[in-house]
Amino acid sequence: MFSAISSTATNMRRGAIATLLVTAAVAAVACSDDTTAPSLAGTRYGVSQALGSGTARTFVTLDVAGKPTSIGIAMTEGALTNLPMIPNAPSPSAVMLQLALPVDAPVTGYDHVMLDWNPLGHEPDHVYTLPHFDFHFYSVPTATVMAIMPSDPQYATKAGNLPTAQFVPTGYVAASVLGGVPASAAAVPMMGLHWMDAAAPELQRPPANKTFTETFIYGSWDGKFIFIEPMITKAYFESLKGMPAMTRSVGTAAQVATAGYYPSKYSIRYDATAKEYRISLDNLTYRQ
Repeated sequence: MFSAISSTATNMRRGAIATLLVTAAVAAVACSDDTTAPSLAGTRYGVSQALGSGTARTFVTLDVAGKPTSIGIAMTEGALTNLPMIPNAPSPSAVMLQLALPVDAPVTGYDHVMLDWNPLGHEPDHVYTLPHFDFHFYSVPTATVMAIMPSDPQYATKAGNLPTAQFVPTGYVAASVLGGVPASAAAVPMMGLHWMDAAAPELQRPPANKTFTETFIYGSWDGKFIFIEPMITKAYFESLKGMPAMTRSVGTAAQVATAGYYPSKYSIRYDATAKEYRISLDNLTYRQ
């Protein structure tokens, strides 16, 4: 009898152990399933295009959930050499590249990036008449941008149709207002009407003014803001080697007309490992 009881107890213990093992295995699988979702963090790149003796391409940096945190342009060292020096009228640019965003990391609110090289700079005189690059992050298609031409019968009307106050980034003023000229005179063909940070050092009167090195601009056309634009001199890029990244906050609007990811900061840096100059819109936040 005791033998039978002992055998029964042993079988019960074995059954309990087996149950515990199965339960542990199921729990392990469940835990494994919870942690197997791959991280989407990383940087994706667009297709490179030739620039000078180098190349330029867009990039988007994503967090672990796949949301964009930065969008920018990477230029190789060679991109600053052997650049053409004659503008293509009526534009002040000698190079105008239309750069596509990475196909595996589209960012809501951005259609493409237009990179312009301005060998003689542009107006206003004695402020932005230095060799520099424009990096236009457009929210509208290339065809819309290329149609911004003085030959358009509605050119003056569209240039003068300014966004209303709630959509204007804090501290920004239309170039036409700063210059005291009609919007159609201040607008730039194949770009739009630029809006300047009124507190930008290069715009202050002597003796407080400083030579233009970099600035951050917004642009409008026909009642809406259509681009965000870091504008940076060639000389400033060349000064970045061995220096820490330049990062600063930018003015933002109370409301946005186009849903998308908007920056609160932007940065310029030289990546010694990749031998690239990188310009990025940072701290992206989705707004609608």
